[in-house]
Amino acid sequence: MNMERLKQLPEFIRFVIVGTIATALHYGLYFVLQQVINVNVAYSIGYIVSFIANFYLTAFFTFRKQPSWKKAIGFGGAHLVNYLLHMGLLNLFLWAGLSKALAPIPVFAIAIPVNFLLVRFVFKYKGR
Repeated sequence: MNMERLKQLPEFIRFVIVGTIATALHYGLYFVLQQVINVNVAYSIGYIVSFIANFYLTAFFTFRKQPSWKKAIGFGGAHLVNYLLHMGLLNLFLWAGLSKALAPIPVFAIAIPVNFLLVRFVFKYKGR
């Protein structure tokens, strides 16, 4: 492992911690709400609440940057792409027969790495 990659390891670990918190929040809200409202609405509400928590945790904890409107817009853009990916995959897995309770699991497995790359770009390279 080269030194540059080794320097990025703590940042990646912090990203995983924040991602775990945001994913647990998202899934927890979704799991409760999908029992009483439309699955897409429940998923969206969970996504929005976790998005807000994720933005502040990502700024302060993961990348140790001050949040700004510029970063919020970039983060929002990255998450808009990610949200569309989430919704497409969720409905694909539901269509394929996965239960409402389990369908988000493979969605997270696919969308979270994509999200890392998008968010890292916003916080590390936007404005350079």
